[in-house]
Formats: sequence, C-alpha cells, structure tokens
Amino acid sequence: MSITDEMRAKLQAAFDPRELDVVDDSESHRGHAGHREGGETHFNVRIRSHAFEGQSRVQRHRAVHKALGDIVPRIHALALDLDT
Repeated sequence: MSITDEMRAKLQAAFDPRELDVVDDSESHRGHAGHREGGETHFNVRIRSHAFEGQSRVQRHRAVHKALGDIVPRIHALALDLDT
C-alpha cells in the first residue's frame, strides 16, 4: 500500500471527515531536501471534520500527527489545512 493510501485510510478512520484530500506534492520539490525518486515525501492534507470542533489549531495538528503514527517519520513534509 502506498503512503498516500495509508494516510487516507488512517485519517478516514480517525476523523470520519466529510472532506478529505491527501495530495502527494513531492514532484514539485524535486531537487529540494527530502525529495527522493518515486515521490511520497511531501504531502498536502485538507480535512473537514466535526471531530475538530472546539480544538485549537495546535490540538488539531497533534491529533493528525497521532493518527498518522509511524507514517510521519517516513515523510519529509506535511502541510495541513484542518477545519470543522
């Protein structure tokens, strides 16, 4: 299973989002730190979920990192756009 698919599955299970976009943006970082052939190093994630209600921006980010677990150390960059 690709890292993209793993991320999507873990985020879906953790937050039951009404919107979930996981975009592998690695190719646009070719030549930059952390890039490797085959991609799956740089990601943009957009989640809209009621699970984030009442949480600060920091709490939301921590929750996503916890949900992704062992995936986070395997990637170089993760941009998050999180809202209710």
